[in-house]
Amino acid sequence: MKLVARYDVDVPVNFVWAEITDFEAWERMAMRRGAEVTRTDRMTQKGAGMAWALGFAFRGQARKATLAVHLMTEPEKLTVSGQSALADVTMAISLMDLTSTRTRIEVKTELKPRTIAARLYVQGLKLARKKVERQYANRISQLAVEIEDRFRRPTNLRDSLRR
Repeated sequence: MKLVARYDVDVPVNFVWAEITDFEAWERMAMRRGAEVTRTDRMTQKGAGMAWALGFAFRGQARKATLAVHLMTEPEKLTVSGQSALADVTMAISLMDLTSTRTRIEVKTELKPRTIAARLYVQGLKLARKKVERQYANRISQLAVEIEDRFRRPTNLRDSLRR
């Protein structure tokens, strides 16, 4: 199953890139939601090859998955893939610099089931495709609005005096 969402934000592309590639913040967010997150690579800088092991509850059962960054082209493309016993997921985030202060965020996600149970689950998602696409687009737009809010929020006194 493939899902695509696009959203334009009034934020420079470099700020959006910095927010999307703030992997420590993503780790903290997952842990706040109850997931166990462990970094499995030994890289000191951000880039392709970064990897994590995840433990989380899904549909009432404990699940395990791995995540890895496969492509990282600053500031335009990030590709992350995840594998679990049930499915493989690939997410590609593309940023397009529309103007010096406007960026288009495009997120493509592909879900490939590995088991019969996962195929049945994905088939149910396909039957409710419009609702799933709407929820997906809403979540991407929420992320974009959060990025815009963080950009507009003054981080220190000097920034607040500039505005």
